[in-house]
Amino acid sequence: MSREFVIADPHFGDPNIIKFENRPFSSVEEMDQIMIDNWNYRVDEPDDTVYVLGDFSFYEDTEKTQDILSQLNGRKILIKGNHDTLQTPIYFNMGFDLVYENPVIINDWFILSHEPLYINHTSPYCNIFGHVHGNPAYNTYSARSACVSVERHDYQPIDILYVIENIAKLNGRK
Repeated sequence: MSREFVIADPHFGDPNIIKFENRPFSSVEEMDQIMIDNWNYRVDEPDDTVYVLGDFSFYEDTEKTQDILSQLNGRKILIKGNHDTLQTPIYFNMGFDLVYENPVIINDWFILSHEPLYINHTSPYCNIFGHVHGNPAYNTYSARSACVSVERHDYQPIDILYVIENIAKLNGRK
């Protein structure tokens, strides 16, 4: 049975993100390899789906990004972030199964976006987002949102059922 996962802001190949977000890696190579290993530990079936909520790779060499994508298990769907600046067909050529320029609604309730959207307590939707990394101004979970930046989830994709469970708890449901 296939599963769905979400992840945001891996920033493969970005040496600055290690410093800016105080990531626990000594080099880009170490960061990339640990995130690849973590991904494949979580996403262990070829028909699992991973929604990447932006800022996937900072490699200027698209072949390097393609190489990383080829090492990652599952179907990979990109919702482009502010640093995903290449033309959409290039992301398909690198190995993404689907690519979206704008937020996407899945399972009739979740709006997947790179940047957080305004969702209030009466909204019929829940926003799953990235972009804010470890910024404490944003909760990891609220009654209508979840931040899935890698810094908040041990540098690995998160099963969407885990996200649903955490949001349900905040809404008084178990």
